[in-house]
Amino acid sequence: MSFLDSFWQQRLELLLSAGRAAGADLVEVFLERGDRLGVMAEQERVTSVSPSFVSGAGVRVFRGKDHGYRDGFVSTNDLSEAGLLQALDQALGMLGLERNGAASADFQGLPALKDYGISKQSWLDQSPGVSVIAERLLEGTARLEQHAQHLQARRGSYSRDWQEVMVAASDGTFARDLRLHQTLGLSVLAADGEHRASVARRFGSTDHPEDLLVWDADGTARDIAASTGTMLYADYVDAGTYPVVLANKFGGVIFHEACGHLLETTQLERGTSPFAGRIGEPIAHEAVTAIDEGLSNRHFGSIAMDDEGLEPQRTTLIENGVLKAFLSDRAGEWRTGQPRTGSGRRQSYAFSAASRMRNTFIAAGPHSPAELIGSIDNGLYCKVMGGGSVGPTGQFNFSVEEGYLIENGELGKPVKGATLIGDAETVMPRISMCANDLDLAAGFCGSVSGSVYVTVGQPHVKVDSITVGGR
Repeated sequence: MSFLDSFWQQRLELLLSAGRAAGADLVEVFLERGDRLGVMAEQERVTSVSPSFVSGAGVRVFRGKDHGYRDGFVSTNDLSEAGLLQALDQALGMLGLERNGAASADFQGLPALKDYGISKQSWLDQSPGVSVIAERLLEGTARLEQHAQHLQARRGSYSRDWQEVMVAASDGTFARDLRLHQTLGLSVLAADGEHRASVARRFGSTDHPEDLLVWDADGTARDIAASTGTMLYADYVDAGTYPVVLANKFGGVIFHEACGHLLETTQLERGTSPFAGRIGEPIAHEAVTAIDEGLSNRHFGSIAMDDEGLEPQRTTLIENGVLKAFLSDRAGEWRTGQPRTGSGRRQSYAFSAASRMRNTFIAAGPHSPAELIGSIDNGLYCKVMGGGSVGPTGQFNFSVEEGYLIENGELGKPVKGATLIGDAETVMPRISMCANDLDLAAGFCGSVSGSVYVTVGQPHVKVDSITVGGR
């Protein structure tokens, strides 16, 4: 039986009406319960099993244009009527408002519940248990031992996040959903004398309880072993400025981090986006079309509704190099005028929603990957990207986990230690070719509303010139 059902309607209507009567222009309540599980295996042992349970509410109140578009947010894990009213009082107090015990004449109650979770009731029961998870992770670490050499450490990790959410707001929003995210990773550390290599692969999906059962552990281990064997003895790259080809899938992390965040209204509100006021203007090479959507089956950033109760949509951010739209949440629409895009997201009830990416990717182009590589006499091919950091206005540096020199239009020797350095305004106009092999990869994105599940992606892309840090 659902914890969040029609039983809540009367209590939520009382809360919303009380907030409106106190002078708030809009009141929103986000309810959540969660069942989470993390398992880790190292070498031949399961070393960690970490279950956790979540239950709570986030209460947010808004005052509009006449009051500077202000909002107040308070979270609580006390879901009693008294607990929720106390959270409302604290949120109202942030805006100088006080509950007066009256009901609002402007709030006419909530409509019938829009239930996106009704067909998902069995997902938690269908998810794998600890014994199955442990068996699969140990299979993965055993396959690593079988296929790779010079290993110092082998690790497998799995996490499951089942979440039930309900959103109610005084504008008539009343919706519920069930969500299931699973992620799985394998990693190794290899060493031979002075040579070192660290390689990892991670996969993630949403809404499919059986995904761990069909995971190809042997294929993943073989991929990691091949990359480890190559990079263990690779030479260090020379620093310089080169044309670069970025591989598909996780190569899209640079666009996500360096440019995607600048297209969220969160950045417009802060005044930190260099693309503010530039809709209709070119901000990238005409080869670039970029999209954010929350609709694709199985992808990590897909959602039936956002954390403000709005259905997601497909948003074209950049079309043929021209800026078309920003990603907007409720507060972003109020403060910037950019229409909501179903992008209001939060890690949990403890965070206020903000405009966040979902499945974000550069669209496929007309070329083959070989054409991109063949167009470069002396450059770098980035097959697998690693971690990095991004500044508030799009300055970035990202490590290359697996790279190869490009010499006379062909792949040359492997190199390691490369770091790509640049900023969105400079690099986006230099993406001059996009291949026809779009693919996506799961990831996590941290920002003002916590860590959320996202997908990054692109086809192979060519950057005409970028700074490469090395030795």
